[in-house]
Amino acid sequence: MGCSSCGTKSGGGCSPAGCKSNGTCGTSGCNALNVYDWFRDMELPDDFVAFNIVEVRFKGSRKEFFRNVNNLDLYTGDYVAVESSVGYDIGTVSATGEIVRLQLKKYRVQEDSERILPIIRKASDKDLEKNDEVKKKENATLERARTIAFRLNLQMKISDIEIQGDGRKVIFFYTAEQRVDFRELIRLYADEFRMKIEMRHISYREEASRLGGIGVCGRQLCCSTWLTDYKMVTTGAARVQNLSINMEKLAGQCGRLKCCLNYELDLYVEALDKFPKAKVVKLETATGVAYSRKTDILKQLMWFSYEDSQTWIALAVDKVKEYMEDNKQGKTIPPLQDIAAASQVMEQVAAAPEFIGGSELLEDREMEAEIRKSRQEKGRHPHPHNKGGQHRNPNQGGNPQGKPHHRGPDNRGPRRDNRGPRPPHQNKGPKPNNPPNT
Repeated sequence: MGCSSCGTKSGGGCSPAGCKSNGTCGTSGCNALNVYDWFRDMELPDDFVAFNIVEVRFKGSRKEFFRNVNNLDLYTGDYVAVESSVGYDIGTVSATGEIVRLQLKKYRVQEDSERILPIIRKASDKDLEKNDEVKKKENATLERARTIAFRLNLQMKISDIEIQGDGRKVIFFYTAEQRVDFRELIRLYADEFRMKIEMRHISYREEASRLGGIGVCGRQLCCSTWLTDYKMVTTGAARVQNLSINMEKLAGQCGRLKCCLNYELDLYVEALDKFPKAKVVKLETATGVAYSRKTDILKQLMWFSYEDSQTWIALAVDKVKEYMEDNKQGKTIPPLQDIAAASQVMEQVAAAPEFIGGSELLEDREMEAEIRKSRQEKGRHPHPHNKGGQHRNPNQGGNPQGKPHHRGPDNRGPRRDNRGPRPPHQNKGPKPNNPPNT
């Protein structure tokens, strides 16, 4: 039976389907940047004390750690009220138990840090209603905040805001190329919104992570789904992969180089080690010098052509190295056309079977035996139209008296001459009469 609130059809009540570690319907299924609890099914000793630090998620990709000082029974997806610098905030539990200890090491946060604030309580219905009312005001507040910043001609962009669960504090996330003096802006914001103002400068990649979107690959952005650490991406990664330096195609929605340029970089670097290290690769052939025009890194191919020719000929990297060694020894290799033709013949020979195996011979013999057996069975059983089971003479056809038909020149049946009567014999005289039998 599924859940009536979110429409999931899982057999376990209100637990959505997926990785089985994504909480209840409040998490809306497998959210972005969810943490899979690898220790969820581990049996712990009876006297084991559970780890009292919990990872709580807020709007977007913002996650923080809080201490469970009241020993609340918390699970992934529970709404909790946590302490803030001013009042309290409402968040969702994203990870509990020993997996949080690993998350602390990942983000380099000490377990005894003073920045880890306590969890006040589980969020009540009143807390959730208050939180929903506050979240509905965010769009109007963001529009008004951008208008005020535009009037002050500040070189900054207000990308997103987040109002605290109790409505007493608002966080403005902005991006800027240079340092911005926004003291006057904060004063105007405080007078306009009547809340405590906090300004947070984020990078362009973090902005894309918060806003989300669909990439050119057709999938959600990596930074908003699973990527948490943003490594430096340079144009050298594109050059190594033989990509054209076109910033419109290489840049992501954040305006910076795509993070996926680093995903296959190690594979390309390893493949390039097999190519010649010379900047200009040339081969001295019998018909002239051929220069390298193009390389296919993954297929391990190099294309060569002569200066006065537009025909490109592909050669394997291993063959190119052999020919370069021959050139160093003073040998001249055959023309590229002959090399390419010989390589195609060798490929065809390599693709064809070299010999007939015993299994193939056995299959041929079995097939011959089956054909011989079928012929014997046909000769043994009479044809349904052949009464008496006697075999007919092929010359008899359907004549029961055994008289052969007169066949035409094409042997397709009796001869039929529609050209009229035959002409009389000329100068042959009368036929002699046969003598009577005595």
